[in-house]
Amino acid sequence: MAETDASPGPFRVAKLDNSAPTPFALTSGPEARAEIARELGFEAIRKLTFSGELKPLGKHGWRLEGLLGATIVQTCVVTLAPVTTRIDQKVSRTYTPERQLETPEPGSEVEMPEDDSIEPLGESIAPEAAMIEALSLAAPDYPRAEDAPPVAAEARPEGAEPIREEETKPFAGLEALKQKLGGTEGE
Repeated sequence: MAETDASPGPFRVAKLDNSAPTPFALTSGPEARAEIARELGFEAIRKLTFSGELKPLGKHGWRLEGLLGATIVQTCVVTLAPVTTRIDQKVSRTYTPERQLETPEPGSEVEMPEDDSIEPLGESIAPEAAMIEALSLAAPDYPRAEDAPPVAAEARPEGAEPIREEETKPFAGLEALKQKLGGTEGE
């Protein structure tokens, strides 16, 4: 998918050097950027690079550390005008053998782990997959053009009165209730 100018991966884990980092570099060409833009729902990706290293972690794990650089174009959620966003972000993933990962029993409740950068280690590590995931997470969820007007939304049944701000404060009426009941502090 990605057109590259140096060691793009994917890297077979069995062939990685356990004694030294393995560099990688991806520079996506126009066709690859267009495909990723379609996949992520962007209007366009003008620039997309990802470079870094795969570093050994002990005997069985690997750490991917890289820098993602991208210029993306999305649609403004208010005006539908194109919104350009520049992304420069550090990306890190830890690849650990599945036997070392905690696997919950089927049907049990699971809390999100504190470290969400841990991935199961398979037969290969694909920096391109980490790049696309990081780009998806770094992109604004609701892009807005700088000149987009503020949006006011109100949801209420037809004919109902709007809720006043005082009514949204749970303790606002307690003082009036206290006076009505004739209570004073210290009783």
